[in-house]
Amino acid sequence: MSRRGIARLALAAGAAALLVLVVFGGLGSLVLMGVGWAGLALTAAGMWWMLTHTGWIRVLAALLVVAAPLGVLLLYAAAGLLWVVLVSLGLWALAVSAGRAALVEDTSPSMTERSVSRAKRPFLIMNPLSGGGKVERFHLAERARALGAEVVVLDPAQRQDVTELASRAVQGGADLLGVAGGDGTQASVARVAAEHDIPFMVISAGTRNHFARDLGLDRQDPSRCLEALTDGVELRIDLGYLHAGEPADRSAERVFINNASFGVYAEVVQSPAYRDDKARTVLEMLPDLLTQPSGTRLNVRAGSLTMDGPQAVLVSNNPYARGDSAGMGRRERLDSGELGVLCVNVGNATEATELLLRGRQGRGLTAATAREVVVDANAPVIPVGVDGEALVLPTPVHCCLAAGALRVRVPRHRPGVPHGAPPMDWRRVRRLALTMGRVAAGRRAA
Repeated sequence: MSRRGIARLALAAGAAALLVLVVFGGLGSLVLMGVGWAGLALTAAGMWWMLTHTGWIRVLAALLVVAAPLGVLLLYAAAGLLWVVLVSLGLWALAVSAGRAALVEDTSPSMTERSVSRAKRPFLIMNPLSGGGKVERFHLAERARALGAEVVVLDPAQRQDVTELASRAVQGGADLLGVAGGDGTQASVARVAAEHDIPFMVISAGTRNHFARDLGLDRQDPSRCLEALTDGVELRIDLGYLHAGEPADRSAERVFINNASFGVYAEVVQSPAYRDDKARTVLEMLPDLLTQPSGTRLNVRAGSLTMDGPQAVLVSNNPYARGDSAGMGRRERLDSGELGVLCVNVGNATEATELLLRGRQGRGLTAATAREVVVDANAPVIPVGVDGEALVLPTPVHCCLAAGALRVRVPRHRPGVPHGAPPMDWRRVRRLALTMGRVAAGRRAA
């Protein structure tokens, strides 16, 4: 189906969603929508109270989170209109999905790929503990060696410096560095690859594999990433750098391939209990962090944007996609030459509800892009999470971007190559459906 046809489908499905409510719900359609929005608002408020309180208030808030949407469904069912609501929601989902699909070609193209020759002396570092033992489960070391790579499997019993291992490999003639491990390990080796301008390779053997996902790699079967050794292409992507103290002091500079976080999340990951029980640690620490000022107040400068007192700050190597509800799902590209900046400041249930319902349009979330970001505080040191690793750094903390600094070798055929779905814009969809129709009519008349 053409883009014009998909755009028309989106408009038709959106109109049908409203028509179903009006025709079968009658005047009660307005009540239906009002009840639905009220249920969403109560659910969002319950989530905020659950995160900011402990004890019996948290228990009541959790009950509200469950009871609000369930109560809405029961009211719809009692009125005999549950099917109307479900059909209308289905049509609306189709409308939004089709509208975003019609607009895909209006977005910027994917990252540029360059054909390259096969590496002669690839060197791979593998962490056997990452991802619950994926290195052993998928026989990654054996498969890589069979393809001609030198492989070092880290010893879990002793701490090994992956930066030193990678540097020694380059000195010994390695012409490609790769990692099967978490994002933190990948960032350390990526820095060495960038410094020596040799290709870097990612094997998706971590737990969440954020970086691998944004490169389009197969996260279910990490062995497919090894195809980059025999049939690979190269991407030139940006690399984030972070250093603390005065700008001239670059001695403690660190690389981040995903993001650096400040504020609430950075405080949580500092806890020794976080690694063993993430959910419980978050629930235990959030009430104090969100409602009781700790005395540390952040200040963020990103280009022309200045934010004073945000609760959480996320600085990312390239901005996260605009189409996500909070803009934190995935990055459409890694070569835009800009950092993404997200600042969260939510003080009550009303603002939490607005953030949940409106996403980036909510008052509690500020999004921006910049080439350099400075995070300062009224404290000499602050906690920072760099690609999930907990650090404590002196202020101010400077984040900057090295455009095109990293050469990444990836398989030619990748299952998850991102095709950025833009945020829904009804005006653009309507213009696309009507304008293309007029152009076609004009050509026939000529």
